[in-house]
Amino acid sequence: MRSVAPMTLIVLVALPLLALAVMAAEGKSATPVILDTDIGDDIDDTWALTLLLKSPELDLKLVVSDYGDTEYRAKILAKMLEVAKRTDVAVGIGIRQNSHGGRQAPWVKDYDLSRYPGKVHRDGVGALIRTIMESAEPITLICIGPLPNIKAALEREPRIAEKARFIGMHGSVRKGYGGKATPDPEWNVRADPVACRKVFTAPWPMTITPLDTCGLVRLTGTKYAKVARCNDPLVRALMENYRYWRKAQDKNAPDEADASSILFDTVAVYLATSHHLVNIERIPLVVTDKGFTAIDPKGKPVDCAISWKDLPAYEDWLVGRLTH
Repeated sequence: MRSVAPMTLIVLVALPLLALAVMAAEGKSATPVILDTDIGDDIDDTWALTLLLKSPELDLKLVVSDYGDTEYRAKILAKMLEVAKRTDVAVGIGIRQNSHGGRQAPWVKDYDLSRYPGKVHRDGVGALIRTIMESAEPITLICIGPLPNIKAALEREPRIAEKARFIGMHGSVRKGYGGKATPDPEWNVRADPVACRKVFTAPWPMTITPLDTCGLVRLTGTKYAKVARCNDPLVRALMENYRYWRKAQDKNAPDEADASSILFDTVAVYLATSHHLVNIERIPLVVTDKGFTAIDPKGKPVDCAISWKDLPAYEDWLVGRLTH
């Protein structure tokens, strides 16, 4: 990986302040955002939430827990928001499919969701619909899990597709897991192909990061160490969750890691702020019953972050955002 010039590092460190200054100079306000997430399975959702909360261009209005044990997931969301001092953000509980918990359960074992200082919506799908329909400007819907909530929302109120744009971490177009040369049935699609097909045929503008780009993001060496050593309370909470997540997979895992896992979902948050570091290609896609996002002339045109212009620069941007 290439080295980064000192001036580039200065810019990366100052990115949040620069973003605010540019927005103010151009008379722009932050983009209203809803996050729909299966946080509590793969740890990358927790990284993505932390990144979102540290991105001044994005005005987070609502977080909704998605797929599986949505009560457990909502507890993680609420506790992270409390740590971030962002209890102005409402928490929605999505469609609950089981009560199995997950790898980050020890972090919220004593957390009482009813005591969250902000709003908790038991009907997360309804809260999502209301937030979109009542917004004075279009909402950016960032989805980083399977999509049963969004399917249900589209069925209950199809007009949400007229008032929102969709950004997702979904699919595999030309490359699969680990950058392999053939596509894979990516988990967020494979977990519920019917729901994903509903979302991929709705009439809203769509941008996705498939495995082609998001499947290559991993912090190692000094980049990871900078995040791991950061004393920001929200980043400390992220690292605590990462430790629980690793221990759940391997009880003998060391307390301190030397690298991140693959940070798939962070790229979806990035796409809500910028496309500068990726190559975007509009590709017609269909969702197959086996969970593939296949190129098909009859499919919906989707803006796909199909390759990186500069992956090391993205890693630097990510570290800069998380640690400042």
